[in-house]
Amino acid sequence: MKKSGLLLVIMVVMMSLVGCQKRAQVTMPKGNMRQIVTHQQSPFFKAQQKRLDHFVAHKMVHQGGIYTNFRKVAHQKNVATGHEMLSESSGLWLEYLAQTHQYRQFREFYRLTKKQFDQGEQFSYRVDHANGKQYHVNATLDDLRIIRSLQLYAQLTHSHRYRYEAAKRFALLKRNVISGGQVSDFYDSHTHQKSTTSSLAYYDLLTLHYFEKTTASDKVAYARQLKLVKNGYLGDAFPLYSASYDWKTKKYSTANLNMSENLETMLHLSEVHQLNSHTLTWLKQRVKQHDLSNGYSVTGVIVDRGQSAANYALAAMIFANENDRQNYQRAMALVLQSQVTDKDSIIYGALGDMQTKDAYSFNNLVALLASLY
Repeated sequence: MKKSGLLLVIMVVMMSLVGCQKRAQVTMPKGNMRQIVTHQQSPFFKAQQKRLDHFVAHKMVHQGGIYTNFRKVAHQKNVATGHEMLSESSGLWLEYLAQTHQYRQFREFYRLTKKQFDQGEQFSYRVDHANGKQYHVNATLDDLRIIRSLQLYAQLTHSHRYRYEAAKRFALLKRNVISGGQVSDFYDSHTHQKSTTSSLAYYDLLTLHYFEKTTASDKVAYARQLKLVKNGYLGDAFPLYSASYDWKTKKYSTANLNMSENLETMLHLSEVHQLNSHTLTWLKQRVKQHDLSNGYSVTGVIVDRGQSAANYALAAMIFANENDRQNYQRAMALVLQSQVTDKDSIIYGALGDMQTKDAYSFNNLVALLASLY
C-alpha cells in the first residue's frame, strides 16, 4: 500500500474513534427528576383501569410495539393506521409499566422497542411491521417520552444502568434536534436534515429541564425553550397556545389548533408550574360543560366538533398537577364514558367503538396514565 493510502486509512480510523468517544461522553444529571412519579392513584377508577390495562396488554401489545388501532385497516401513506406501530405508543406504555412497577415487563418491552424502532441516535416514529418498513424520521416528543420512561425506571429501581441509558439517549438525540432554544420536530436519518419548525407540544419541559442542568449553556438553552413556549400564548381572549414556531420566519403559526397537541403543551407547562391561569380557567369550563372540541382556530372558532377520550385524559392530568381533584375526577368520568363494558365484545375494557371495533392506542394509553394520578 502506498504511504498516502496508509495515512488515509489511519486518519479514517482515528476519526471513527473520536466519533465513538464523543458518543460515549455522557454526563448524568445529579439527583432525580421531580414530579416524574405519580404517587396518588385514584380509588374511583380502579376497576375501570384494571379492565383497560388488560385490554391493552393482551390485545394491543405486539412484538415490541403497540397497534395504532385494534382494528386492522388498509395502509395509508401519511398517517399510521391499523396494526402499524408508533414510538409514541411505546413511550406511553413504557411510562405506564414503570409507574405501575411492572419492572420485568418494562425491561423486556424496552429491549423490543429498541429492536423495532432504534436508529442509533433516535427512534423511528413509525414501523409498518407487515411490510418490514421502518420510517427514516423520528418524532422528537416520542424520543423524549422514551427517555423520560428510562429515567423514571431508574429512579424507582435505583438503577445506575438505566440512569446512564436515559442520559445517553438524551445526548444522542440532542446532537440532531436540540440546539439552544430550538427543539426540532424531527430529523431524517436518510437525508440528514432536520425540521425548521418547533411544535410547542414537543417541548417536554420537565424532561428538558432535568437533562439540561449540568452546564451553564444548557441552563440558558432551557430558559430559551421555556420562553419560546410561554410566548406562544395566544392571549386572554382565547388562552391557548400557538401550534408551532418557524425558525426561518421567526414567527408563531396561525394554523388551526389540534386540541391534543395543545393539551400536551398545557400539560408540559403544568409540570413545571408555568401554565397560565387563564388557560386553566378555560379548560375547567370546557370540561364542566363537556364541550372540549378537537379543533379550534387561533381566534377560538371551533373547526372540529368531535371529542376525544385522550383529550379529557390529558385535561385530567393537568388538573392533577394543579391539585384540583374535583375537576380531575370530572374529566376522568368523561374519559371512561367511552369504555366498552359489554363482556361479550372483543374490545371489552377498551376505550373504543363497539360497532366498528376501533380502539386507538393514544386514547387508551393516555387514559391509562391519567388513571394513576
